[in-house]
Amino acid sequence: MSTFLFDDIIFGPVWSRRLGESLGINLLPAGRKVCNFNCVYCECGLTQFNEAENKFPDYETVISRLTEKLKVMREHNEYLNSITFAGNGEPTLHPEFPLIIRKSIECRNQYFPEAKIAVLSNATLITKPPVFDALQLADLNILKLDSAFEETLKIINCPAANHNMDEIVKTLELFNGKLVIQTLFLKGTCNGVSFDNTTDKEVRAWLEVLKKVKPECVMLYSLARDSAINTLEKTGEEKLYSIARLVNEAGIETQVTP
Repeated sequence: MSTFLFDDIIFGPVWSRRLGESLGINLLPAGRKVCNFNCVYCECGLTQFNEAENKFPDYETVISRLTEKLKVMREHNEYLNSITFAGNGEPTLHPEFPLIIRKSIECRNQYFPEAKIAVLSNATLITKPPVFDALQLADLNILKLDSAFEETLKIINCPAANHNMDEIVKTLELFNGKLVIQTLFLKGTCNGVSFDNTTDKEVRAWLEVLKKVKPECVMLYSLARDSAINTLEKTGEEKLYSIARLVNEAGIETQVTP
């Protein structure tokens, strides 16, 4: 198992099929994963739940680095499609996340007004009003939903605290379709427990949640990089596309990355 971690606040831009030329913002500590999930497939490795060691970059530093990068890119007539909050874990854990979103939008408007503000999140903190309100300002919210069943989610995503699926789904509905659902399909074992979120039962329940949430798009993935554990099995392309057809039949756009 290898891990991939960012060692700076600003990275890229890099090319993304969904986001185009995307400049990344890592709000988590450099070289350290900080997340309230411990997903078995995470390319950043396993989470060390030790809040005392978490040293988030302060708001002033984040905005200063972002402004500097955007200014240089503009001076060199570079192209930018999106500014994306991602990095070494869950960006909404940053205590100043709402303020950073607002100030980042101001920077975007000054240098690259056509670029979109995107957030990649596991959706665990969307029930908190400051986080929810901040995400409403983003142009693109890409939110994780790997299972509709709490027991499956706990095996795959291993949340650090109490996770209330019903409450999160109700909040997802409040986005009024202004979101993208991202799901990684796989099977395997973790700590001796088998799981498979591609079964008919799993997919049917997941589809029912999608029908409630009505996202503008669903992004379907399988394993593509080294993961946190090595007892996982990649979902085949045929299976991913069969699931995508079911989503399309429900009137929802899909994007498949085998």
